[in-house]
Amino acid sequence: MADQRVFLLSCPIQQYAWGKLGFSSEVAQLLASSDPLVQIQDDEPYAELWMGTHPHGNAKIPDIHILEKDLGEWINNHLFCLGDTIKESYKDLPFLFKVLSVNKALSIQAHPNKELAMKLHIQDPQHYPDINHKPEMAIALTSFQALCGFRPIPEILGFLHKVPEFRSLISNEAIEELELSMGQTMDDISSALQNCFTQMMNSDKKHFQQQLSILVKRISQEVAEGKDVSDSNGELLLKLHEDYPGDIGCFVIYFLNLVVLQPGEAIFLGANEPHAYLSGDCVECMACSDNTVRAGLTSKFIDVKTLCNMLNYTPAPSSSKLFHPMPDEIDPYVSIYNPPVPEFLVLYIKVPASTHFYMVANIESASILLVVKGKAQGNTGPENSLHMQRGTVVFIAAKESLHLELSPEEDMVMFRACCAI
Repeated sequence: MADQRVFLLSCPIQQYAWGKLGFSSEVAQLLASSDPLVQIQDDEPYAELWMGTHPHGNAKIPDIHILEKDLGEWINNHLFCLGDTIKESYKDLPFLFKVLSVNKALSIQAHPNKELAMKLHIQDPQHYPDINHKPEMAIALTSFQALCGFRPIPEILGFLHKVPEFRSLISNEAIEELELSMGQTMDDISSALQNCFTQMMNSDKKHFQQQLSILVKRISQEVAEGKDVSDSNGELLLKLHEDYPGDIGCFVIYFLNLVVLQPGEAIFLGANEPHAYLSGDCVECMACSDNTVRAGLTSKFIDVKTLCNMLNYTPAPSSSKLFHPMPDEIDPYVSIYNPPVPEFLVLYIKVPASTHFYMVANIESASILLVVKGKAQGNTGPENSLHMQRGTVVFIAAKESLHLELSPEEDMVMFRACCAI
């Protein structure tokens, strides 16, 4: 038993203020289902479930037969179980696996590439605590809203013409430059877009707060009169202003795409991609890092200059932001979300209730498995049996498989995070 390589994890939650309250949160539901002794408080936020070895949320090992009591310590003592490639390249899990339940917007933000991450860490280690990049992927569990990437130029110009309060934050010369750029090269377009965005983000605080107040008052009046406010993205603006009154980030909705994901749909956020999660529940996987550059919709440290300088200013429609899974060539029950980074990929596993037995295949990478629906009895041998249900989290060492005997009551739905192999 001491050499167990497949075992249950007890994973920490984060109760950030932006999280969904009580049982409206997928995080809270998963927690309560996996541990009946947990008392969920209706008036408290349940924002994130962390599954991995991050020092701010190292998963615990409840099995009394395993000497190590947290996953990071166990991996450090069993490096071979990571798989040969991960062992040599990272010497730990290179990813952090999460569930997020978002009630109000997370910050306007982007993540630096490795070169910038190292530079920021040297300059300001308090706010940029490591030298790693932080690409991340979100897969919707419920309807999930996010801002992601710059809108096509005609959409931005449309808002500049229809929303005078927004237009007042950018000079006529910069707007004219943006209009003229559409017939020019992508470098010209990106340069003009950067100029407009940077001007807005550096607006005089008194001026932009005055204009935001006028805009909110105008849209509120239009809503009260039953008018359509889609031309000004009114409903989203009112929601953001309610959560973050007087924040420059409220105007960012006129620059960034609004992406609405349905369950199973995903977005991948590479380095320098501007984004903000707005609402809903998702599974998220990312490179293990804390490096985030923020510039609005937050009470945390903001770094407007760095954000404006680092962003990818390539405009594209919201449809281009969807990241599509590929079917597994071997297992018909598996879809693979495989982003263009080596640190992680995510397998979506949906086994129909009519299937009595299923094997979670052995792969060349250590992995973490999360059950979001269904029940099963899992085993890796005669002495190791695991009861699995909604909220169960399992660590699976490289080259280990897990045999499941499924309950016939409902489909079994699982997400499995691993290193790209």
